[in-house]
Amino acid sequence: MLMQIKINDLTFSYSSVPVLKNITFDLSGSKFVSIMGPNGVGKSTLIHCINKILTPTEGTVMLDDQNVTEISIKEMAKIVGYVPYSANDTFPLTVVDTVLMGRHPYSKWNTLDQDLDIVYDTLSRLGISHLAMRSFNELSAGQHQKVMLARGLVQEPKILLLDEPTSNLDVRHQLDVTKMLRALSREKDILVIMISHDINIAAKYSDEVIMMKGGTIYAVGTPKEVITENNLREVYGVESVVIEDMGMPHVILRDAVPMSEDDNVEEAKSTPQEESEVAAE
Repeated sequence: MLMQIKINDLTFSYSSVPVLKNITFDLSGSKFVSIMGPNGVGKSTLIHCINKILTPTEGTVMLDDQNVTEISIKEMAKIVGYVPYSANDTFPLTVVDTVLMGRHPYSKWNTLDQDLDIVYDTLSRLGISHLAMRSFNELSAGQHQKVMLARGLVQEPKILLLDEPTSNLDVRHQLDVTKMLRALSREKDILVIMISHDINIAAKYSDEVIMMKGGTIYAVGTPKEVITENNLREVYGVESVVIEDMGMPHVILRDAVPMSEDDNVEEAKSTPQEESEVAAE
């Protein structure tokens, strides 16, 4: 059964400082969605509100017409998988045991063999089965990232939220992982939502793009509709040329737009909490 997310008038504030303001959008079906925008605009905060890490100040997040506030943590873990931004988490465990933690919502006394099959299948799909018995703490940053991605995938969620899952990967593996996530959305009927700073990878693989600016939704639509020269100028402050490559937009960056006095004032309003968002985004 395909899952639907409905967000209505979502607002979130750290203390009295709003980070998200009146966010409203619907997503449904097996598709690959990228959330884009400069640092500090609330991208991570948005997905944290979707998966109950944060509670909205106002507004609602509905999963198939059920408010997330009414869904238990264990049930939520069966519905929504989450892969955090390049976490510095350390686990004194093997890769297999680290990934197996993702099966916790389904754990029963007699399910270990089935869970291990799912874990090894996922490691193989990500090309890291050879790391299975290595200690998680001995891995490189890129390998860490793939293991955390595997842990999210073995939850077999209906919605998969990813906070820059390719940030520590080289270009080839960025492409491989993003292409795999899009394929998974079709094969497993998953709604995949990924925060991305790579405009061209998002343009190449996304079914839909959500572009954020200043804690609000600036544009939502297909890559062709959203990734335009004007939107990149207004949201990112860059001059660019957008060409078409294999039917999708491809961005050639030209120069940064000089910051106005208003832009400098807006930057000066950043709070420590917003700065922590920058670290996560």
